Amino acid sequence: MKTILFDLDGTLIDSTEAILESFDASFKAFNQKTPDEKEIKRLIGLPLDVMFENLGIDRDVVWEYVDIYKKHYREISTQKTKLLPNAKEAVKKASEFARLGIVTTKTARYSKDLMQYFGLMDYFEILIGRENVDNPKPHPEPILKAIHLMKANKKITFMVGDTCLDMVSAKEAGVYGVGVKGDYTPLQELKECGDIVKKDSLEAVRFIKKFK
Repeated sequence: MKTILFDLDGTLIDSTEAILESFDASFKAFNQKTPDEKEIKRLIGLPLDVMFENLGIDRDVVWEYVDIYKKHYREISTQKTKLLPNAKEAVKKASEFARLGIVTTKTARYSKDLMQYFGLMDYFEILIGRENVDNPKPHPEPILKAIHLMKANKKITFMVGDTCLDMVSAKEAGVYGVGVKGDYTPLQELKECGDIVKKDSLEAVRFIKKFK
């Protein structure tokens, strides 16, 4: 049986508003000017500490910013996150022919809360978040850990994601990467990172179902 691992942000969910607001809360807590939204958006998909460092925060205080971010994000995430078009249908259709997992750089605890809120968590056997691995995407560790815990067949495992982090991680893990068009990675850049790019998660699932 095939295995499909889904990314979250930009693939199944749109939490851009919650992410931007949480960054704003964190910078304001330390009397710092919040970076431009475009700067933040282009980093979405990376671990929070890496995002903050790329936005100019020193490594020795970065986790203080992350803590403020997480506290605020937890309070607003369900209200300010929405499923992307066709995401629910994609998950349901995928569950008809494949085993499902989630591999994200978001915090696993909050990610599970979100998926439960949307009524989708029961479709997934496993959720690998940032705190579950030493090396997040683009390292292959998150995908390989999901495969190991699920006892999945790597030869028929697919990673569906909207960024080059997902595609590189899939390639390094030795599984198929299927890109989906999102707001965080330019389409041409995504095509350069992955061989297969589809319109959205539902189109990706339909492609995987037919793939032999």
